[in-house]
Amino acid sequence: MSAALYIGVMSGTSMDGIDAVLADLSSPTPKVLEFTSLELPDSLIQQLLRLQHPSHNELHTSQILAVELAHLYAQACQPWLNSRWADSIRAIGVHGQTIRHEPKQSYTLQLNAPAVIAELCNKDVIADFRSRDIAAGGQGAPLVPIVHQALFAHPHKKRIILNLGGIANISILHPSQPVWGFDTGPANILLDAWIQRHQQLRYDHHGEWAASAQADDELLALLLSEPWLQMAPPKSTGRDLFNLGWLEQKLDLLDRDLSTGEVQATLLAFSAHSVSAAIRQYAPCTEEIIVCGGGAQNLALLKALSQHSGLVVRSTKELGLDPQHIEALAFAWLAYAHVQRIPASLPSVTGAKHARVLGACYPA
Repeated sequence: MSAALYIGVMSGTSMDGIDAVLADLSSPTPKVLEFTSLELPDSLIQQLLRLQHPSHNELHTSQILAVELAHLYAQACQPWLNSRWADSIRAIGVHGQTIRHEPKQSYTLQLNAPAVIAELCNKDVIADFRSRDIAAGGQGAPLVPIVHQALFAHPHKKRIILNLGGIANISILHPSQPVWGFDTGPANILLDAWIQRHQQLRYDHHGEWAASAQADDELLALLLSEPWLQMAPPKSTGRDLFNLGWLEQKLDLLDRDLSTGEVQATLLAFSAHSVSAAIRQYAPCTEEIIVCGGGAQNLALLKALSQHSGLVVRSTKELGLDPQHIEALAFAWLAYAHVQRIPASLPSVTGAKHARVLGACYPA
């Protein structure tokens, strides 16, 4: 068995769970051998959401939650550590749970306890991938375009890989041009938060609730007026900006009430419009959009994206990779890049002064 097996573990901004892959990185094209997913307990999600804002005794709380997350990350890895592949697993790449992302203030914070994971798993753990890029003047995000390039670049087609996680980000893969990309704004983050508040569901299945109502043009215009959307890349964002408090401020500007369904429909339109506007402005020659991330299951969002962009929109599944696997696979590859001392940050994407080897190693 090849000694180039890596585990990648990811829990994203949407907080919909922990995804993990066992990947074979012995050839130029990464290969997913197995995938697993764990749901985050509701109590943990609520505590993580509270940490998005300053609160009493938050330093203590954050460390308790980091250790709890580490045990869950290790749990996701355990089946492979007790399998025929165990001796060939070189390292585990663990992103951690982002609770603050402030590149303008020169920091980003992903809750994690990688030393605990190394102890539980008896494997090297690579973590804290974003800080080195930020130290070099970059945004620390998005980090996946270099992996998207390895997986999906086409010699002739001008593609965009669109990751629809909590936040939407694009990787622009045009032949004979350097790969680049950036966050475009919310994907699922507001949609999930709104349905959790009003229907106590974690997400809008296939976008059915949003599709059952009509988007409101006035609210949509208010959402699209957000100054961050007009900023030129490189740029990145998260819950620090796009949260329910931000949405409530926009709703307060309306002189009438909307139904909760109308708000959900408008949030879906907002995600589709902001992605499409970014593509028109910065990658107008794009021929197709390839979608990955949890939002690839939102059929109403994919339909809206196709309508507003005027482009073919399809899932990475049509190219042989499950859209739910991509981000975890990316962090397996970033762990490999760290071990091999391969600079994995792209200045064209993050705005860093130099490409740097990302992550810190916690040895077994």
